[in-house]
Amino acid sequence: MQYEGVLTKMQTEPGNPIQYYMVFENSFLNVNQLLGEDFEINFMGFSCLNCTKKKKIYRMGFCYDCFYSIPSAGDWIMRPELSTAHLDVADRDLEFEKKVQLQPHVVYLASASGMKVGVTRKTQVPTRWIDQGASFATPLVEVPNRYLAGITEVALKSHFSDKINWKKMLLNDITLIDLIARRNEVQELLPDEVRDYFATTPEKLYELQYPVLEYPKKISSLNIATTPVFSGKLMGIKGQYLIFEDGTVFNVRAYEGFVVQINV
Repeated sequence: MQYEGVLTKMQTEPGNPIQYYMVFENSFLNVNQLLGEDFEINFMGFSCLNCTKKKKIYRMGFCYDCFYSIPSAGDWIMRPELSTAHLDVADRDLEFEKKVQLQPHVVYLASASGMKVGVTRKTQVPTRWIDQGASFATPLVEVPNRYLAGITEVALKSHFSDKINWKKMLLNDITLIDLIARRNEVQELLPDEVRDYFATTPEKLYELQYPVLEYPKKISSLNIATTPVFSGKLMGIKGQYLIFEDGTVFNVRAYEGFVVQINV
């Protein structure tokens, strides 16, 4: 079968294992059903996720002009400590920023390779952890806005990484960590403004199971801009990566805004 459309991050559905879907304008594909099958990707062009123009993608699925103008690509997206909607101060669009920033956010600990700290909107639990390829995760504090989550992450980044070693994650080279024990140790490192939220955040450990038939021994990353046609046997899905039998891995989210044709 053949599918064609603009790549966006794969949609997921919690389960054992997690279910993955590639969603296009007029069709969708349950990727789990293709494990063990041949899978071909053809790069066809670009389509900005905002303006839909066929302009080269700059970042986050957006063309250069959109990336530097639309509110959903503001600096506070990647650096939540820069959020200002709680002060009634706009970055690019105060109405949009209030909608996103002034809602419950979770600061969490996750294990995808080693332990990391991160921030997500409460509505994105556990989707955010799935997208990162975390094997285990636990909420640390739930706070009422993005700013408080951001300053908490900044305080903890001097003690813990906020990055994932994606190669170790895809090789399934995971350091086993007692996240609940670490969660209790981290309490003393929280900023004064958020310490009261620790007691009101339930202690819960999430375990995530990915649809992988076989993990690779070595990996190489597929760049469809330089290798516009690729085919291989699909062996697994983890995070936002497709894993192929020859060790090739493809980060779907990194190529949002790319128009592709998929043959299966």
